[in-house]
Amino acid sequence: MSTNPAFTAPPTETTRPDLQGTFGMAASTHWIATATAQSVLERGGNAFDAAVAGAFVLHVVEPHLNGPGGDMTAVYATAEGKTPTVLVGQGPAPAGATPEHYRAEGLDLVPGSGALAAAVPGAVDAWFLLLAERGTWELADVLAPAVGYARDGHPVAPRVVATIATVQDLFREHWPSSAERWLPGGSVPVPGTMVRNEAWAAVLERLVQAGSGVDGDDGDARVARIEAARTEWAEGSVAEAVDRFVRDPHRHASGTDHAGVIRASDMAAFRATTEPATTAEFRGHTIAKTGPWGQGPALLQTLRLLEPLDDERLDPSTVLGAHTIAEAQKLALADREAYYGDGDVPMDELLSDAYSAERRALIGDRASHELRPGTVSVPGGVLPPLRESYTPRGGPVAGVGEPTVPGARGEAVAAPAEDAPEHEDRGEPIVMETGETRGDTCHIDVVDRWGNIVSATPSGGWLQSSPTIPELGFCLGTRLQMAWLEEGTATTLTPGARPRTTLTPTLVLRDGEPVVAMGSPGGDQQDQWQLLYLLRTIVGGWSPQQAIDAPALHTTSFPGSFWPRTWTPGGLVVEDRLGDDVITGLEELGHVVTRAGDWSLGRLSCVTRDPDTGVLGAAANPRGAQGYAAGR
Repeated sequence: MSTNPAFTAPPTETTRPDLQGTFGMAASTHWIATATAQSVLERGGNAFDAAVAGAFVLHVVEPHLNGPGGDMTAVYATAEGKTPTVLVGQGPAPAGATPEHYRAEGLDLVPGSGALAAAVPGAVDAWFLLLAERGTWELADVLAPAVGYARDGHPVAPRVVATIATVQDLFREHWPSSAERWLPGGSVPVPGTMVRNEAWAAVLERLVQAGSGVDGDDGDARVARIEAARTEWAEGSVAEAVDRFVRDPHRHASGTDHAGVIRASDMAAFRATTEPATTAEFRGHTIAKTGPWGQGPALLQTLRLLEPLDDERLDPSTVLGAHTIAEAQKLALADREAYYGDGDVPMDELLSDAYSAERRALIGDRASHELRPGTVSVPGGVLPPLRESYTPRGGPVAGVGEPTVPGARGEAVAAPAEDAPEHEDRGEPIVMETGETRGDTCHIDVVDRWGNIVSATPSGGWLQSSPTIPELGFCLGTRLQMAWLEEGTATTLTPGARPRTTLTPTLVLRDGEPVVAMGSPGGDQQDQWQLLYLLRTIVGGWSPQQAIDAPALHTTSFPGSFWPRTWTPGGLVVEDRLGDDVITGLEELGHVVTRAGDWSLGRLSCVTRDPDTGVLGAAANPRGAQGYAAGR
């Protein structure tokens, strides 16, 4: 594909090669997960077998970014059926999670850490569902790499160690079960130390054992064994251990102690599901996302706003392009706040030509400092509080939790020790000493030689989310922090309803054929960074690795999804590599710019497929020297 002369020319050198081959490709946020997924492809597994195997390894090797107590979403297509499908691994709020209960506990926000922030875990059941419906391997074989790394150990990554260092006092003083799990010998481990999680390995083996009574070598027997494991997860010893543990009060990000409300009955009531993807057309491509119970359709709205504009207005590397992109994103994210949630959302109207034209007219020559949702036939929810700072228990927390830049929205953020707060954080989430985490997540993409393709974003259940449940070896997630306690918003905390997740993988199709699976960690910024990739590849003609390497930016001019739910009017975070002239130009247009360092924003990975030639590709993020792509 030739590059677009209306765009800035891509760099001639990339940090990593654009991988190409015909057999299979995998890319993820950790090299061990990528290698695991590729090894499954090499042994005859399909893309879904490989993705599940890699995902359970991510639970072990990136425990500061995801865990079994968290959630996930995926979008995929099969070789036989090209229609994009969403895997829904986002659990709902427990039955006892009512706004009244939280207010009675003295809270006005769902805390950013602690069991009161836990939705029903959804990731494990979702992965099992994908394996049962689309995979070919036995559960025991798919889980074997994760069991091995958990029981026998793996060299702990520096970023995991940095996270543990940040929350070590919390662990010692308030979460003794986490101190026992993550402070071996009472000390923060050294990077490269072999760490083990025998408790989690034992849980995985019990799940496999649950299906041991099912005999047979056919596909039905394989699925029955997986279904037995799903039942054991939801209704057996795991659910019982969760129920017992959270009843004891423990420290939350609010600085106060509370018991959790999740119960075994909540876990028993949940099963992961699949549903059709929400899609929109952009420059000859179909972009497939989750429904509006996630933030994914905001990317579709942004693309609809940008589609008819001149190409030079879509180049993120220029003042005009960066300004236009940021202003379009603000409009889409304002609609996210007003309309998106686990209910009836008028997506057809929000993506319509007429509405997009009306909203496009609001993109002005100056940076907007307002939250401006639109109006459609269905009334939107009450807008959430617009706070530039938040003061829990007398301690100010300034600025929204920008998930990858220490200090980008306030100096209350505790950056990992090796990162000066004025510099970048290499794409990792920000962790505070309270355990509150802003930004999140792992990612994995796989495509096989038959044409199966999947993009998945697992998250939550970070080691710093809440105290470790000793007999399980993991803790619960914190997705409920994305629900409001105020009545009448689009995402008011409601028992049985899903909190609006930030997890937002992407599948791209051309002429009905899947051609790209991609995604990124990064909380509210996931789709903002993916947008830059789509613009640079689809419009600019850049290669995948060129687009992933390129300088990134995102707006912070909307209420953040993470506690303490604040915003920066007109905020724009940029990598310094965008250039002084461009950054100065954006400031002159009224953007409140935060420089994030040269290599800080985005941890994208992708796999690609050319239906005409059969050539497969992959690319991965260089930031943090942890993401990796492999294939042949």
